[in-house]
Amino acid sequence: MTDTWDTVDRLCAWIAAHHDLPPQQDVLLRVLKLSEEVGEVAQAVIGVTGQNPRKGTTHTWQDVEAELCDVIITAMVALRTLTPEAAEVFAGHVRRVAERSLER
Repeated sequence: MTDTWDTVDRLCAWIAAHHDLPPQQDVLLRVLKLSEEVGEVAQAVIGVTGQNPRKGTTHTWQDVEAELCDVIITAMVALRTLTPEAAEVFAGHVRRVAERSLER
């Protein structure tokens, strides 16, 4: 997981190098970006199931997988933007969720 968080750090630096937003606005926009990405997951699921009669089947389950990965990456970048200890915060949260869910 360290390599993943190193990549997230590099993505955050790359994004930061392409704009000069105030820190609070940067965090806000990165969190809002999650809504966009989740919408793309919904669009892909609708497309793979052909639920839009006007468009028919427009996506594959691999498209849904890719969009879900985009949501995860976007969330990781948002968390890293919020705190430099993103990896530790995430690991601690996963541990707490596992404790309350799996150890019953």
